[in-house]
Amino acid sequence: MNIKVNGLNIEYTDRGEGEVVVILHGWCQESAPYVPLSDVVSEGYRAVAPALPGFWGSEEPPEPWDVSRFADTICEFIVKMGFERVILMGHSYGGRVIIKLASRESLPFEISKIILVDAAGVLPKRGLDYKIKVGTYKIGKRIMLSPPMKKLFPKAVENWQSKQGSADYSKASPIMRGCLVKAVNEDLTPHFKDIKQEVLLVWGTLDDATPLSDAILMEQLMPDAGLAKIEGAGHFSWLDNPGIFNAIIRSYLNIG
Repeated sequence: MNIKVNGLNIEYTDRGEGEVVVILHGWCQESAPYVPLSDVVSEGYRAVAPALPGFWGSEEPPEPWDVSRFADTICEFIVKMGFERVILMGHSYGGRVIIKLASRESLPFEISKIILVDAAGVLPKRGLDYKIKVGTYKIGKRIMLSPPMKKLFPKAVENWQSKQGSADYSKASPIMRGCLVKAVNEDLTPHFKDIKQEVLLVWGTLDDATPLSDAILMEQLMPDAGLAKIEGAGHFSWLDNPGIFNAIIRSYLNIG
């Protein structure tokens, strides 16, 4: 299904019946890993999962957006869908969007609960290795993106650009790369105290993308948050241990 939101065509799935749970995905090139989230939620709720702008069937933003612009779009999506009360569930980047949205002073709808799954938002500590890497990148960028290099060796420049940053960065379009850069350089920790809703944090103990320490910090700083750990699971905790993950969600949402 599709809906026009803030001038962009947004693709979404809509399954189940009852109270609405809006599910926001992470920074992932494929939608398949997120289907199990809708599967378990739709057992007792209406699971609505929009593709964020620039992902899957949704149109890209016209320019690199920060997280707040994505939050604006999800806010408008919920309004256009006619939802007056929702539960928000988000993984990784989707968690970032929820944090920005829920920390606002007022919204045109009610958020009754929040579920954050291996969510992003804490700016990692930068060590010496990182600083050296950034310095080397800046020097390389100055050389590789100079007009003579781009004119004389365009394929070499393109090959260099494709190898910079994470796998998510290298696979993204130029606009979405800009969005990713804005996101990973924004620390959402100051917003945690402003989230007044009840928050369930579900985390894989072996998550190396958004480490367990992020969840512990969220639990400490969010006024009404509780943490459920999934031992041995990574960043996609519901795929690594679906039995435990689904049991947590069913228990929290009183499904079954």
